[in-house]
Amino acid sequence: MKNDTPFDEMLRPDTSVRDAYQAFETWFSSEDPAHLRAKAREAEAVFRLTGITFNVYGQSEAAERLIPFDIVPRIIAAREWAKVTKGIEQRVRALNAFLHDIYHRQEIVRAGVLPVEMIARNDAFLQQMIGVEPPGGIYTHIVGVDLVRTGPDQFYVLEDNARTPSGVSYMLENRETMLHMFPELFAQNKVRRVSSYPQNLHASLAACAPRKCEQDPVVAVLTPGIHNSAYYEHSFLADQMGVELVEGHDLRVVDGRIAMRTTQGYKTIDVLYRRVDDDYLDPLNFRSDSQLGVPGIFDVFRAGGITIANAPGTGVSDDKAIYSYMPEIVEFYTGEKALLENVPTWRCSDPDSLGYVLDNLEDVVVKEVHGSGGYGMLIGPTASKKDIAEFRKKLKARPGNYIAQPTLSLSTCPIFAKAGLTPRHVDLRPFVLVSPDGIEITPGGLTRVALKKGSLVVNSSQGGGTKDTWVLEED
Repeated sequence: MKNDTPFDEMLRPDTSVRDAYQAFETWFSSEDPAHLRAKAREAEAVFRLTGITFNVYGQSEAAERLIPFDIVPRIIAAREWAKVTKGIEQRVRALNAFLHDIYHRQEIVRAGVLPVEMIARNDAFLQQMIGVEPPGGIYTHIVGVDLVRTGPDQFYVLEDNARTPSGVSYMLENRETMLHMFPELFAQNKVRRVSSYPQNLHASLAACAPRKCEQDPVVAVLTPGIHNSAYYEHSFLADQMGVELVEGHDLRVVDGRIAMRTTQGYKTIDVLYRRVDDDYLDPLNFRSDSQLGVPGIFDVFRAGGITIANAPGTGVSDDKAIYSYMPEIVEFYTGEKALLENVPTWRCSDPDSLGYVLDNLEDVVVKEVHGSGGYGMLIGPTASKKDIAEFRKKLKARPGNYIAQPTLSLSTCPIFAKAGLTPRHVDLRPFVLVSPDGIEITPGGLTRVALKKGSLVVNSSQGGGTKDTWVLEED
């Protein structure tokens, strides 16, 4: 799986331009580089003016940062996207079926497909969710599936984000910025729209309203507050959907429902898109010291009085040890082989796998099973001897806390640098909406790019940037 030469999404090995990039390359070749550099500075100014920043925890200096934006779009052909969406839809259906099963009959455990300890010892598994039926039977209302590409038709799922996937606001702002700065490009390329996402999100959430909802569903977004790293996105999505952005202290239980404080008194909420983690959601049922949640909201949810998106307990499907069983999970619930492959994964809880990983730390990527944002991981090929020695100690102390994977040769897309177009590694997070009405996948998603030459780390918290992602219409 590891190749010396990464797959270049724009150029063929003979340096001819791939079909999807033909119109872009023709346009780019005719542009003045100085003009493009001015446009790149303008884009940065727009992002700074709009306030599109994220917070970096644990760093006193420059705690709030601007995510670098690259003006060269990532372009995906219609045929390629069609294959990807089939695989994503299959996977998301399996994830929802899996979550329903593990909180009810646990047939996958009874069948011997998934070891019971994968559930019993999982910190993200909520005992309180056992036997609970969420409205419409939907657990994963919003999903982000992280994909990497290694060849013309080789797409791998790097991880599933079914708890509180973030980044959709950057996808939307990236497109808005490109439309504003380069309208002629969109006249020359038939690019599928992403601007309807907020309306689609609202409609999808409203379709998941509980049975006790007797009128048009009232939707709200629950945020931990302005100090959260994704607060900009919480505010942006509430504004774009035309719904209230609320914090825990704005809500209370009224007559068995959840209501928010307004200037006209308390108003009942039917669907709450929460961006607060399970532990902090309800101090009466989870962490008693939480100041972010709503006392009693889980009891209202359990009684069918409110829809919480995503449902409590969905984080178990984000677990990277569970991820390693996803090919079996997909086949168990769909009866089909997985259309999108997993990256081969060693579970360090297994003694043989642990032995292999310890012997090959210089060649593998090691991740925490509940890690995110590029934190708590080791990239063997670029790690120092000191880092490897420290990680060896961590692995031996808590092997069940880690998984390991081979170092993939991620595909590259060009960025606009001082010397012109130059390749950098990328990944992709498509966004998926799930409701009883069906599954909707936004055409494109968030492309993250490693701006440092040779780097495989695309996370914004680790110095990565973003691109506008184009899915072309069928010819």
